[in-house]
Amino acid sequence: MSVLSGKKIILGVSGGIAAYKTATLVRLLIKAGAQVQVIMTPASKDFVTPLTLSTLSRRPVFSTFFNEEDENAVWNNHVDLALWADLIVIAPATANTLSKMVNGNCDNLFIATYISEKCPVYFAPAMDLDMYKHPSTIASFNALRDFGNHIIPAEKGELASGLSGEGRMAEPENIVAFLEKDLEDQLPLRGKKILVTAGPTYEAIDPVRFIGNHSSGKMGYDIAKAAADAGAEVILVSGPTHLDIQHEHIQIRRVQSAQEMYDACHDCFDQVDTAVSAAAVADYRPKNIGSQKIKKNDAAFSIELEKTKDILASLGEVKKNQFLIGFALETENEIEHARQKIQKKNLDLIVLNSL
Repeated sequence: MSVLSGKKIILGVSGGIAAYKTATLVRLLIKAGAQVQVIMTPASKDFVTPLTLSTLSRRPVFSTFFNEEDENAVWNNHVDLALWADLIVIAPATANTLSKMVNGNCDNLFIATYISEKCPVYFAPAMDLDMYKHPSTIASFNALRDFGNHIIPAEKGELASGLSGEGRMAEPENIVAFLEKDLEDQLPLRGKKILVTAGPTYEAIDPVRFIGNHSSGKMGYDIAKAAADAGAEVILVSGPTHLDIQHEHIQIRRVQSAQEMYDACHDCFDQVDTAVSAAAVADYRPKNIGSQKIKKNDAAFSIELEKTKDILASLGEVKKNQFLIGFALETENEIEHARQKIQKKNLDLIVLNSL
């Protein structure tokens, strides 16, 4: 899954011949899972039609402060647009548009939206060789970098003038790759490896019956996804649930019993930086498991139980530099019992739930 998935992106299109490539760029961003809102400068509509970009983005394209298709003019609020966005991408970014961005010349909807931004901004320059190398253009690049904006370097190749050199807008595929790499590098958990346990465990009575609990596993699965989305490599050790998860940064190991979960956790614990124990592990299991289905009869039926291994405590005993997080469900003296569990099991943090 792309790091762009779910991102709300404003694509600013300015008036250069490279604007025709924005149709491909919109399609690639949508394919990566992003929502794309196109804002066109008036001049850009001479190179690509709003209808094309609206069709590909599946959203109306904005280009003016007011929609005046009928007598009831609607104001396109540049502040609301800026607050909506997770990213702003300007492609192509002409010398004229870059100069307006630097100087705050809000003579069109896109520049007004840019000036109102609260999110990262990326711009892909597109202009002829001599314009690209001109001191005023270089000054614009430097000023925008000082503002915290990110430049997507122009490429070398044949230009609209017939010359060949630097100034050609990066290809849409390369723009998307640049965005993905830059965003991945900024993820807070990038380079971390996290173990998460989730779901119940089933302790067999015989080949048919078991002792279990009502844990859905949703908490652990959500934690695993959040960690992976933040850049971590996640090992998810899951008891039996109906949940599934598909994520390129999540490796799932399915187990049934407390002993299997114990073994799976210890098998990878020395490889991780953090462990989050969100599973509802059985405290007891049948001492003797029937090899055949136990037949029903009129006699009273009892099962002798024995304690299972305490997975969290055992990890606390062997941890070195790992950060260990546990969960607690208490019905009385909640905070005191949670504090005792932190000390007893050598935890770094505990999540307390009250029944």
